Amino acid sequence: MGMTMTQKILAAHAGLECVTAGQLINARLDLVLGNDITTPVAVNEFNKAGFSEVFDKDRVAIVLDHFVPNKDIKAAEQSKTCREFACSHCISHFYDVGRMGIEHALLPEQGLVTAGDCVIGADSHTCTYGALGAFSTGVGSTDMAAGMATGECWFKVPSAIKAELTGCLAPGCSGKDVILTLIGMIGVDGALYRSLEFTGEGVAALSMDDRFTICNMAIEAGAKNGIFPVDDTTVEYMDSVREYLSAGQCSDDTSRHDGGPAGRDGEKTGKATEKGSYVIYEADPDAAYDKTVHIDLSAIVPTVACPHLPSNTHPASQLHDIRIDQVVIGSCTNGRISDMEAAYNILKNARVADGVRCIIIPATMKVLRECVERGWYTAFIDAGAVVSTPTCGPCLGGYMGILAEGERCVATTNRNFVGRMGHTGSEVYLASPQVAAASAVAGYITEA
Repeated sequence: MGMTMTQKILAAHAGLECVTAGQLINARLDLVLGNDITTPVAVNEFNKAGFSEVFDKDRVAIVLDHFVPNKDIKAAEQSKTCREFACSHCISHFYDVGRMGIEHALLPEQGLVTAGDCVIGADSHTCTYGALGAFSTGVGSTDMAAGMATGECWFKVPSAIKAELTGCLAPGCSGKDVILTLIGMIGVDGALYRSLEFTGEGVAALSMDDRFTICNMAIEAGAKNGIFPVDDTTVEYMDSVREYLSAGQCSDDTSRHDGGPAGRDGEKTGKATEKGSYVIYEADPDAAYDKTVHIDLSAIVPTVACPHLPSNTHPASQLHDIRIDQVVIGSCTNGRISDMEAAYNILKNARVADGVRCIIIPATMKVLRECVERGWYTAFIDAGAVVSTPTCGPCLGGYMGILAEGERCVATTNRNFVGRMGHTGSEVYLASPQVAAASAVAGYITEA
């Protein structure tokens, strides 16, 4: 029996010819990620275990993004712990105020993840990087601590669900509508500890930002990871990142974009191919999948996940009677430049409705700068919105947009659980930037 794309990457990183679903393996890591909330816990475990150094200072990334700039004393202490650890271990990829961004938008932008990598992060949305053809998954802080020290992590090899895509998206629809539709179809545990592997001719019709958004929310279907095949769009994106970094436009001159030692070992096993300088893994024709889900992209409509589960999905056109108090456009799901552009195209000649607070959060400093240079920042302000420096802030009910009892928010974030953005009596509706911006103007949920 053949292997899925995910299984091939794991086999190569475990130094094995093949793996099967359910098998326990120990795999070498190309990158270990933590943020300002999860890293302090990992640092404590790292020290308790008696570790004295990280396995590779260039393969650990620490991003201060959840409560940065710090919102209170506890957040300041957490960030201080991260700063001291990064300094004492000479961590190359440490991102603080002025250089940081929301981690899952920042790392691809900085060239820290590439096709064929094996990545863990102490954040559940680490599955974002599957858009690049990498295996990436969220872990607990204890696993992060062990990963930083040893460069390895254990996994139970996941079985897989194939999501076969056909057609192309209609105007006004995006990757957010695709993943919300899929979660609505299979449920929040429909892919529990499975790999969600996206295939089909419809893949070529999706932008990289669409793919990042889709993989980002794979965890909301219970998946271990989400992953896309590496095609010309992927290669063009990775090439553009390399060109950007090589041109000296980025302050991080130690970005790793060499494919990683595990990737090179993967080539030796004969399980990978190459596209340019990238190591590419492809599913075998006879790979086994638990099931196949068919999605016609042309049938996708602007979709909203209503409280209090990402699977409680409905067409935006059916929700016009739901008035709102707040809109948040940003997060690791939808804070990239294309998301800002979608919001700008709606807000540039409009005004946020009276009684609605519209908060726009570019995901990285690069995205923020582009918004300024393109004149979008001014347009957002003129429309009556506020613009923040990069932060996860309101997504997890941290700060920059806490909801009071009875308030409703349309957000481009990824979770709408009870109390996720504030009071347990508040409500969060997940949507695309197009729907969020249009709703901000209308004062109620509506499609663009």
